[in-house]
Amino acid sequence: MTERLQVYRCSVCGNIVFVLHAGRGELVCCGQPMEFLAELTSGPGEEKHLPVIERTPEGVRVRVGSVAHPMEASHLIEWIEVIAGDEVHRRFLKPGEAPEAEFKLAAEGKVIARAYCSKHGLWKAELA
Repeated sequence: MTERLQVYRCSVCGNIVFVLHAGRGELVCCGQPMEFLAELTSGPGEEKHLPVIERTPEGVRVRVGSVAHPMEASHLIEWIEVIAGDEVHRRFLKPGEAPEAEFKLAAEGKVIARAYCSKHGLWKAELA
């Protein structure tokens, strides 16, 4: 069973799926069940992967890691996402760009930031 906003990846072709509506079915790609990407909040490499959230007058700024993360074609932060209430915003990044993004938010309160590293998976941080 899937849940809203979960992320799955195909281990064969690399397709990534964001769940918009929960369902009972199994997500399958290339003839195999897709891999659920658990949100990492700590562990080896967190200094380069854990999102750092900062409030701004317009919303939030998210930087990935307290130490610079590589942004090369073979190893990069592919996207940064923020979830605030029912708002979901995502920015896709390219090699050579800084692993950070600013988001305008209407909602105050809890903000969740997620960042996806092409080699080390999905990372998550929260700001109350």
